[in-house]
Amino acid sequence: MNIEQQISEAAMAAVKALYGVDVPEKMVQLQKTRSEFEGNLTLVVFPLLKMSHKKPEETAEEIGNYLKENCSAVSNYNVVKGFLNLSIGETAWVDLLNKINADEKFGFKPVTENSPLVMVEYSSPNTNKPLHLGHVRNNLLGWSLAQIMEANGNKVVKTNIVNDRGIHICKSMLAWQKWGNGATPETAGKKGDHLIGDFYVAFDKHYKEECKALAEKFKAEGMTDEQAEEKAKNEAPLIKEAHEMLVKWEHNDPEVRALWEKMNSWVYAGFDQTYKALGVGFDKIYYESKTYLVGKEKVEEGLSKDLFFRKDDGSVWADLTNEGLDQKLLLRSDGTSVYMTQDIGTATMRFSDYAIDKMIYVVGNEQNYHFQVLSILLDRLGFKWGKDLVHFSYGMVELPNGKMKSREGTVVDADDLISEMISDARKTSDELGKFSDMSEEEKQEVARIVGMGALKYFILKVDARKNMLFNPAESIDFNGNTGPFIQYTYARIRSILRKAKAAGIEMPSTLPGDAPLNEKEIQLVQKMNEFCAAIEQAGKDYSPSGIANYCYELTKDFNQFYHDYSILNAETEAEKVTRIVIAANVAKVIKNGMQLLGIEVPERM
Repeated sequence: MNIEQQISEAAMAAVKALYGVDVPEKMVQLQKTRSEFEGNLTLVVFPLLKMSHKKPEETAEEIGNYLKENCSAVSNYNVVKGFLNLSIGETAWVDLLNKINADEKFGFKPVTENSPLVMVEYSSPNTNKPLHLGHVRNNLLGWSLAQIMEANGNKVVKTNIVNDRGIHICKSMLAWQKWGNGATPETAGKKGDHLIGDFYVAFDKHYKEECKALAEKFKAEGMTDEQAEEKAKNEAPLIKEAHEMLVKWEHNDPEVRALWEKMNSWVYAGFDQTYKALGVGFDKIYYESKTYLVGKEKVEEGLSKDLFFRKDDGSVWADLTNEGLDQKLLLRSDGTSVYMTQDIGTATMRFSDYAIDKMIYVVGNEQNYHFQVLSILLDRLGFKWGKDLVHFSYGMVELPNGKMKSREGTVVDADDLISEMISDARKTSDELGKFSDMSEEEKQEVARIVGMGALKYFILKVDARKNMLFNPAESIDFNGNTGPFIQYTYARIRSILRKAKAAGIEMPSTLPGDAPLNEKEIQLVQKMNEFCAAIEQAGKDYSPSGIANYCYELTKDFNQFYHDYSILNAETEAEKVTRIVIAANVAKVIKNGMQLLGIEVPERM
């Protein structure tokens, strides 16, 4: 039982003993004591006044006196209005430090056979282009969220849905046929996803040229600019050919299907390299080329049950006016599916494969309405988690020079970004002299860990709901709220521990009850203990940024302590050993916290 639990139970007993009332645990509100007051934890008394029928100060005094006499963790107290500030005795802090020291996975809840199953969907790439900066944020958020949900005691399945069909891939395929000259990733010397992305850009370039010429022709015939441009978009030969190719694909044309499979295989090989570099992966991958058929069947089933309706042109719709929304297209008049149909199909397959208790979709905030509708439709179709599905809606990544446009080839490519971050980390570390006694191989590995840590932390420390401006130069900084700052502190602690071991100082598994702890050391133990609450809150809020901010605060507190107190040159042997135990556990909590963000920490820097 930790300190908060001890005090919470003792406070409930105090209310029962003093006022004869059983109080629910949720009414016992404990928080960290504000820095301007004496104490470690504060009990908010106001909710208890209806039991005591007394003034806040009097109630706080009575409960404080009871706790001091009956709870071994409480050494003293003071009252400020309706707030009971409790001072925790040194022995209780030593006991807590020993508990932290004994648990390698401190703060993580165990996953059992009976744990709820949470599925997290992220990435969701299109097979017509490589991953870009927006995908990087998506993948990092999804991976981190999966780790946080597991740390909260859930079984987790990480899943991906690949958009491998539709007009977008037909555009790349058609461009390859017209201007590819049989190019392959090997002959072009490019990753497959980059090669296909080039043809997507090429299609757009030629398509715009056709649209421009057609629009001029239509305007000459008397159309307005708007009418001419709209008609040109629909009647350009290239877009018509792309739509014809999509229809052939839908009808299993062997030539189109063979080309589709070949080009997609190039893309998947490229994606896998990027995922590996990002340090993310999946337990199960679904493909829209398979899920859309299941979705169409499910929509037809819903139609037969009068859950949906068919219009005169043959298209199928869902009427959501009773939910305050509009009508939603599910099948076009020609029988082809839309994204909503595909998501229904994917959900159907997932529900068949796994006993899902909670479904979390990591998708940008431009799809908020889509998931509002999907939730209603899945619930209508009978999926138990449909109504409660979670759309982990995140903001866009913006750049100093504006938004990205993949069809124009102006995206920040994920592979280029990863390479640049590692290169910048190497350059910065060389300039700061942090690689003085490392082999070239070790330098490269540390540069990779630091570069990727800088990228991941910079993205994950921002509240996911907000748009963000990504600046690589700011992310690689060994001072301030950055990944390298936290990584460097971890490496510094590991260096201290190696020196302690070389000096023959053994770290005990348990400290004696009278181990010395000063105020700064108690603050560090208390901060480490807050890791449990940080994980729990991050799980409730779906917030990797909460973990990032916790790691930064703990790192700052340790660096302030290290600035004020020597560890290896402490005045007494007892102080030295206690500080080594504290330092080792700060490093452990930092490592565990950064792990939840998908960030590695180096042993040396």
